[in-house]
Amino acid sequence: MAGTAFVDSRGNVLSNAQPVTAAEGAERAIDPRNAFIMTTMMRDVVRAGTAARAMQLGRQDLAGKTGTTNDNVDAWFCGFNASMVAIAWIGFDQPKTLGTNETGAVAALPIWMNFMAKVLKGVPERPLQPPEGVIVARISPETGLRDPEERAGIVEYFYSEFPPKLRDDVPPAPASGRAPGEIRNQLF
Repeated sequence: MAGTAFVDSRGNVLSNAQPVTAAEGAERAIDPRNAFIMTTMMRDVVRAGTAARAMQLGRQDLAGKTGTTNDNVDAWFCGFNASMVAIAWIGFDQPKTLGTNETGAVAALPIWMNFMAKVLKGVPERPLQPPEGVIVARISPETGLRDPEERAGIVEYFYSEFPPKLRDDVPPAPASGRAPGEIRNQLF
C-alpha cells in the first residue's frame, strides 16, 4: 500500500503514514462481534438519540456518538459508516465555555453532517451484517428480558454464548421483609 504524505504550505513533510489495513494482514484490534454490537448501539444514537438530526442525510448506515465536556468547554461528534470516519470538534485553544447550549448535538453535529453529505454523495450504503457468533432477540422495554414469543419488543444483538434470559428464566423477586443488608450479603 502506498503511503500518504502530509505537507505544510512550504512543502515540508509533516507526516508520512503507511498504514496496514485489516484486509492486508494487520492484527485485529477487537472481536468482530464486539465491533458489530457497538456499531449497532452507535447507530441507535443516530437513529433515535442525540444525533437523530443526522437522519436528514437520508442514510441508514450512519453511526456515531455526540460528546460534550463539563461546562460546555468542548463539543464533538464522531461518526462513521463502512467507508468513512469523521470527527467534528468545537472548542477554544485556551479552554473556556462555548456557551450554555453548545453541545455536541448542537454545535458539532451540523458540521459533521455538512461534510458527510458531500463525501458520501453517490457512495452506496453497505448494510451491516452480523458476524458469526451473534444472535438477535427481541427485548421487552418494560422488563429488559427476552420476549418469549419474539414478536414484540426492541431488536437487540448478543453474543451467541450469552443469550438474554426469558421471563421464565428469572427467579422470582425475594420475599418482602428481607433486610436490605441480607440481600447485599448474598450478592457479595
